[in-house]
Amino acid sequence: MVLERDTDGITHTRIDQLPGYLESGTVMVLNNTKVIKARLFGTSPETGGRVEFILLAELVPGLWRTLAGKARKQVPGKRFEFPGGATAEIVPESEIPKGLVSTGVFRYLRFAPPIDANYLEAHGHVPLPPYIHRADTPLDAERYQTVYAEDPGSAAAPTAGLHLTEALLEVLRQRGVVLVMLTLHVGAGTFLPIRTEQVEEHAMHAERYNIPVVTAEQINSALGEGRTILAVGTTVVRALESAYSEDLRGVAAGRQRSSLYIHPGYKFKVVSRLLTNFHTPRSSLLVLVSAFAGRRRILDAYKTAVREGYRFFSYGDAMLIGKFDL
Repeated sequence: MVLERDTDGITHTRIDQLPGYLESGTVMVLNNTKVIKARLFGTSPETGGRVEFILLAELVPGLWRTLAGKARKQVPGKRFEFPGGATAEIVPESEIPKGLVSTGVFRYLRFAPPIDANYLEAHGHVPLPPYIHRADTPLDAERYQTVYAEDPGSAAAPTAGLHLTEALLEVLRQRGVVLVMLTLHVGAGTFLPIRTEQVEEHAMHAERYNIPVVTAEQINSALGEGRTILAVGTTVVRALESAYSEDLRGVAAGRQRSSLYIHPGYKFKVVSRLLTNFHTPRSSLLVLVSAFAGRRRILDAYKTAVREGYRFFSYGDAMLIGKFDL
């Protein structure tokens, strides 16, 4: 779906027609984070109960911030055995290094000895979204990953990029579209639902991002010349808008953490077009696209998508939002 940002214009097309909507000189920004097999199942040696953990970030060697199944029962001191002989214990927040604790829904697991990427590849599972009610398969390890994924660290895929093939990216290059990369490791900030009564009261959990110097230079040059910045996915939007500096009149390169929560009323400073999937209700992602295109316009577009049989969520269809001559 192509949605005109300032009108009610909608066009139904295919992703291979994307180059026709982008002018030469457009800067297309991609999130090259790579999904790790962050889903582990631990067994309690005391009860034999099996608990799911989603590993979000390794804070120091062996110490991971996680989302735990049946979280209220997973209290400090509880131990778990994992495949391959690994063991871990839930530790209290008081033992987390200062500045790294993030209170709320998380549980902290300390593995002894620490696990590494090879361990996760051998014993972990693809962290499919919870609304996919099946076990992951070998095919998911390939499909739940963009073709340009490079920097391991995500607990979820930046799903807008799943639509892009190597062949399509080459067509875009030939058309004069400038492709640049940044990295935002997708974690709880992206996929935790909004539970507050008022949308504005939701608090985002911080996620790590990195904007290379060459990416910042290309974006800032385009901003100075009034060219289009197309963000592929809401994670790219959050990274770019977080990195904007009034002093630079552009984005700052480097590694930072973003807890930016974009909701209606936000004034976008960098991104002028957005390629994104159709998002779940009560998600910060749906709120972000509502801020970008307007709440009523997005809700009307979603109603159209339902009527036209679009597929929603991670393995679903996409929407291109911006100003176009439809």
